[in-house]
Amino acid sequence: MKREILIDPITRLEGHGKIDIFLNENGDVDRAYLQIPELRGFEKFAEGRPAEDMPQITSRISGVCPTAHHMAATRALDDLYKVEPPDSAKKIRELIYSLFFVEDHALHFFFLGGPDFIVGPTAPKGERNILGVLGKVGMEIGKEVIGVRKELRELISLAGGKVIHPVFGLPGGVARPLKKEEQTKFIAGAEHAVKFAQFSLGIFNDVVLKNKQYVDWILSDTYTHKTYYMGLVDENNRVNFYDGKIRVVAPEGKEFLKFKPQEYLEHIAEHVEPWSYIKFCYLKDIGWKGFEEGADSGIYAVAPLARLNASDGMATPLAQEAYEQYFTTLGGKPVHHTLANHWARLIELLYAAERSLQLAKDPEIVNPNVRTIPTEIPTEGIGVVEAPRGTLFHHYQTDEKGIVKKANLIVATQNNAARMAMSVDKAAKGLIKEGQVDDGLLNMVEMGFRAYDPCHGCATHCLPGQTPLWVRLFDAEHRLIQEIKHNGGL
Repeated sequence: MKREILIDPITRLEGHGKIDIFLNENGDVDRAYLQIPELRGFEKFAEGRPAEDMPQITSRISGVCPTAHHMAATRALDDLYKVEPPDSAKKIRELIYSLFFVEDHALHFFFLGGPDFIVGPTAPKGERNILGVLGKVGMEIGKEVIGVRKELRELISLAGGKVIHPVFGLPGGVARPLKKEEQTKFIAGAEHAVKFAQFSLGIFNDVVLKNKQYVDWILSDTYTHKTYYMGLVDENNRVNFYDGKIRVVAPEGKEFLKFKPQEYLEHIAEHVEPWSYIKFCYLKDIGWKGFEEGADSGIYAVAPLARLNASDGMATPLAQEAYEQYFTTLGGKPVHHTLANHWARLIELLYAAERSLQLAKDPEIVNPNVRTIPTEIPTEGIGVVEAPRGTLFHHYQTDEKGIVKKANLIVATQNNAARMAMSVDKAAKGLIKEGQVDDGLLNMVEMGFRAYDPCHGCATHCLPGQTPLWVRLFDAEHRLIQEIKHNGGL
């Protein structure tokens, strides 16, 4: 008899979701669906608003990545008004953004993803949380994690006005310069961040890499997909979070595409499925071939694993050493193992900390000239940054007064949506056999999406009537009794 297993809600992520697993007559998985039921309307909220309001409006999309949306919106305003910020303003922006990366990556590793490794994926579910992590690593380490995040968030507030909803970004620059006495605080905070990053990588090495079972899970086919990878890179093809060109490498690791952010619509398209409110991005150059991996499928990944695959290295020395160890240990480039995202995330944390220290020590960071006033008539602007969860696109079209007529947001979790759905399906098929299921196995299915650090509040940003809806009704015996389909349109 066919069965259905429902994981609702899924846990340790930003936003909401559920996993529907359908078993065949033999008790093996026929198909597992990662369904995202929530809806957000920020693209519509933007219409009729002054473009200058977008950094504040879009920072409300998510409480965990407001700085990413604020930065992408600010960069879109630079492009909209065709204005080049002074170098001091660019460095202040990147300093704030790098500190944000440190504290955000720390949040995911220790609070969301870390329990699966530090506590164990099959531990009692009441222990798979930050309290369980503290029980394993000790309260002193917990104080360090909380302390460094508190320190960095205070620095972001100092320069950005607020930490949850920043107010520093303006077209052509930032709201205010940094003072010399503030620079000293940023240097101290960045130095602390570098030590914390090294400390976090040490924990990963001791707890994960020295545990054969964990390494076997990382390398297993259950958590592996050969896809394309995308990320921002600088002129030397090194990872960059704030600026650069978008680089895509093929499953075998060779460069497939490299383009300016303003050219993104030439290469990226969105596909809709009737069972989720999230859109599934794919490469136009190949086309949508369904939920398939390989060079003939247009599915790609973003986020830490993808950024390291899409780059030729890191732009800071300690992170470069960690980058080389990562690929040497995992068998060379590219790495296709989804759970390796957790290791890649800590390498990025180290890079962000080192980059913060470089910028904090830069004498130009206290230059009072922090804005170029726009003079061009606005028409269209595109801003792209790397959010902690992957490549983030903001695209605005306005009238001559700068009032938004249309907004398009493609967020990191959308870029990852197809690969993430494949990861959940493959994990379920690899782990559930002959109907044998327990809480630990179901958590290991959830690990298939958790490695991406998804933010579904960001990713489901279209209004009802624009996305197909598929309602399936089952009776108490899990027999399908009715389907209701709405294919979109107003």
